[in-house]
Amino acid sequence: MNKNSTIKALDGRDHAISINSTTESLASSLEKLMGEDSTFMPSRCCIFKTPSILYRHKEQAYIPNAFSIGPFHHGKPNLTHTEKIKLKYLQGLISRSHSQASLRQCFDVILEVEEEARECYAGTIGFSPDEFVKILVLDACFIIELFRKDAGLAAKDEDDPVFTMSCMLQFLYHDLILLENQIPWLVLERVFRLTASPSESKSLVELTLEFFGNIFSSDKHSIEPHLFANQEIKHILDLLRKSLLLPSRGEDNHHCFGWQPFPSATSIKEAGIKFRKVASSSILDIRFSNGILEMPSLLIQETTETIFRNLISFEQCYPNCTPRVTSYAIILSHLISTPKDMDILCDNEIIDNWLIPEDSAKFFKTLYHDSYVKEFHYLRLCEQVNGYCHHWWSRWHASYRHNYFGKPWAIVSLFAAATLLILTFIQTYYIVFK
Repeated sequence: MNKNSTIKALDGRDHAISINSTTESLASSLEKLMGEDSTFMPSRCCIFKTPSILYRHKEQAYIPNAFSIGPFHHGKPNLTHTEKIKLKYLQGLISRSHSQASLRQCFDVILEVEEEARECYAGTIGFSPDEFVKILVLDACFIIELFRKDAGLAAKDEDDPVFTMSCMLQFLYHDLILLENQIPWLVLERVFRLTASPSESKSLVELTLEFFGNIFSSDKHSIEPHLFANQEIKHILDLLRKSLLLPSRGEDNHHCFGWQPFPSATSIKEAGIKFRKVASSSILDIRFSNGILEMPSLLIQETTETIFRNLISFEQCYPNCTPRVTSYAIILSHLISTPKDMDILCDNEIIDNWLIPEDSAKFFKTLYHDSYVKEFHYLRLCEQVNGYCHHWWSRWHASYRHNYFGKPWAIVSLFAAATLLILTFIQTYYIVFK
């Protein structure tokens, strides 16, 4: 073997050794990762960061205006000015004479569930256990004191900015319903029970639903606490979702796989279908029968887009979550395509619109974009309405009524034409048979 051959052989062996070393290193690193906990997410996980694919549609609908709740937005510079309000509420909660709880007791009961509470959040929480518990205790005490003050169970200070400044309550109605801005219900419930007075009769569920009493409808419906008795509530947003699902009559779940477009309000009216407002505890209860579309009234206000977008985000993120609210959003987006559609629904008291019609119609168009619905819970409703709209007799009948009985001049013309036809027939009859 000559010198060049020897060098090439040595280079080949070195290269093979280098490859083997690299392969071993890569395999070891992946084996180490596989040896770690490979669970996708804890079973308790229920508070998520909004997926960027949804976030991009309306950033303002997913981030807090003034109050950070929980760890995700804690410490952000634009939200620190409200920490003083939280501390004032904490002081009021702890110092009330009927409350037997101390601040240390609040920390004790939350320290006991610190790991469980941490598992409720998707991703890594960059706070130590002590810092995390401090955030939870302050935010939980603030929320509970807020609900008690709103219900008249705790006195409101004359200089309380939440109830004296109009913008503050609006900020809270927005900030407390954000998916990223939640704290676990088990934390709220523990602090609530610890700080409740012996004479307090309302549950935390009742106080929460009273605070958000008109978030979906301006029609007041009585709260039925028994519906929530055996429910595992995850956080405030989850409770608001359950307040729609539990009273709802629902639809046949065996008939949910598939999808059909739903006609607009204008098309439905032209097909001769009538709208009827019905009293219901859930806006999800939409029914069609004998040419009548029955719908509970929906209130459209500043927080409407926010609550729907965050409920949809929750349904998209939480494992095995039935997309009931997302299905409802799909129906609305088809039903309301133009300001004219909005006017039709408002005239029939289906929509109670507090916004400019153009604005409310616009956000409904994109409400469910980039979300996925495996079970469409209004498939049967779509089939029924589309079947009626495509039936030639109902469409002709509706068109005839619209064109000939909707305008005074058309009615007069139709009567004159009918009279002339009858007189012509009589004249012809006498000519032929007399």
